[in-house]
Amino acid sequence: GFLGWQWRQTRLIGIEVSDLRKQLPKEDPESEPTAAQKAIKAQIAELSGQRSELVKGQFKDRHYQISSIILGGGIFFTVYGVFNTWFRAEKLFPGPHLFAGAAICVGWALAAALVPYMEKGNEAARNAHIALNVVILGLFAWQLPTGFEILMKVWGLSIGWF
Repeated sequence: GFLGWQWRQTRLIGIEVSDLRKQLPKEDPESEPTAAQKAIKAQIAELSGQRSELVKGQFKDRHYQISSIILGGGIFFTVYGVFNTWFRAEKLFPGPHLFAGAAICVGWALAAALVPYMEKGNEAARNAHIALNVVILGLFAWQLPTGFEILMKVWGLSIGWF
């Protein structure tokens, strides 16, 4: 989430700089710039410096890379868990853990499907992407206790707090 927010800040600063440049009238080399023009130029310089620092962070690329790892790893371990259960017990155990895992995978697919629309500036897609990921994070946190319980059963361990 943080990397996505930083990438958004980078884009928004770029848009703000473009808007400020449009406010500047064409410069006349013979006349002195007005105080308002100087203020806008100073603001453009400051924002451009901030944007340069953000661009150095490569937040878009890092967000994409980390998200791809989470998506690929999450889908892999979901499928692995289902097949592992099936091969060990020859059946699946429908319950909150299974259904939450399926919902998380569907949420990941939907969030990833929104990316092309977000790249085109669709704010509704961006809000839906963020909302889906918040719900996914909540489902994942809710799923952790049952996941640890399942692991303890598979590994034959008994820990008092489960």
